Amino acid sequence: MSSTRTERPTPLSGFPELLPRQRVVEQAVADTLRATFELHGFASVETRAVEPLDQLLRSGETSKEVYVLRRLHAPVDDASSAAGLGLHFDLTVPFARYVLEHAGRLDFPFRRYQIQRCWRGERPQEGRYREFTQADIDIVGRDELPFHADVEVAAVMAAALSRLPVPPLRLQVNNRRLVDGFYRGLGVPQDRTPEAMRAVDKLDKVGPDGVRGLLVQQVGLAAAAAEQCLALARIVGTGPSVADEVGSLGVEHPLLDQGLAELLAVLDGASAAGTDRFTVTADLSVARGLDYYTGTVFETRMAGYEQLGSICSGGRYDRLADDGRTTYPGVGISLGVSRLLVPLLAAGELDASRSVPSAVLVALVDEESRPVSARVAARLRARGIPTEVAPSAARFGKQIRVAERRGIPYVWFPEAGAAAAADQVKDIRSGEQVDAHPDEWTPPALDLHPRILARPPGGPAGSPTAEEPAP
Repeated sequence: MSSTRTERPTPLSGFPELLPRQRVVEQAVADTLRATFELHGFASVETRAVEPLDQLLRSGETSKEVYVLRRLHAPVDDASSAAGLGLHFDLTVPFARYVLEHAGRLDFPFRRYQIQRCWRGERPQEGRYREFTQADIDIVGRDELPFHADVEVAAVMAAALSRLPVPPLRLQVNNRRLVDGFYRGLGVPQDRTPEAMRAVDKLDKVGPDGVRGLLVQQVGLAAAAAEQCLALARIVGTGPSVADEVGSLGVEHPLLDQGLAELLAVLDGASAAGTDRFTVTADLSVARGLDYYTGTVFETRMAGYEQLGSICSGGRYDRLADDGRTTYPGVGISLGVSRLLVPLLAAGELDASRSVPSAVLVALVDEESRPVSARVAARLRARGIPTEVAPSAARFGKQIRVAERRGIPYVWFPEAGAAAAADQVKDIRSGEQVDAHPDEWTPPALDLHPRILARPPGGPAGSPTAEEPAP
């Protein structure tokens, strides 16, 4: 019989796969986000992975990013193939469809959160992947949505991000009404203001000279108007000083006044949820490239990882969902979970205290006594203590080393054929070993589940500065 050699698989760029202890971190972060969102009354939804291509392509410049879905042997005239399906590249577009499809069974304003995979066909690089996880929250109304929803969404995401053991974050807020009103006050035609915003949104990529060229050559602005647009984009602040700086530019328009008032309200509401590791600022260079944003817009930068760009962004969209009779305005913000975590995991700034959930390894006296060890494990699990049984009845020293390699802090030694009170449990970190009963003994709360270990950028590996319990 001939054997078939299997070649070692080649990794796929842009499709990150996490090791078990890294997954502990990812799941703990997801649990923290989920708990915070639910604490504020947001309900969980999950949308299908595919959407019609005409829906995916109708907002913004995304045609090059969509993965098309079809059966390998689908006939050319196959109806489903002709309709055109693609994998969703974010969670906002499918959520708009979800609202329209299920509007008759939803209560408005509808508060939703969603933690789910997305796919985007772009060039892989640090923080940008072809398959990734996002976490979104949105508040959607029927025909109208009060502005206080903008403030609330910003405050809720600020509260969630403040609970994560990551480097300091800065939430940058702007308002497209403010920017639109400013451009109109400069005399920019209304139909050209979205193009001007997209040009300014490229400030980080092409710099002031590049943006100036786009505004003059592509948008058609006069040189003086382009300079005013750049002056507005340079304004950064945390309070009323922002209004003073905008006013000093000498441009007037009612829409500018409305946007400025909304911006200051969002700043005030989100700042209340901030901490010394999470700050909120106005940054009038933030425009967001997608066309469906109409008011408040958000971006978030992480200290030491500014090259990643925004790891959490979103804004107000008054016309994203519309069935011709009813409009569903909303405001939402999306956290790139993979963009946030994968670089931190790769740099060793985040780790887990162990790679398995197990807090206890029940040792084997010999193979014949495996049922005894299994019963001990079952009694511990019945009380919520994650437990596994040793894989083999090797010498106790080898069984302890199995626990050490897996990060399991406790080894349980049952006395086969003796009373349960004779069992002992050992903390293999300290070496302390005590009598224990499987119906009474409980590990300390910090040992019950894996913990997230975090260290500062450049800090020594293995010397975490903070420990966070994984929910």
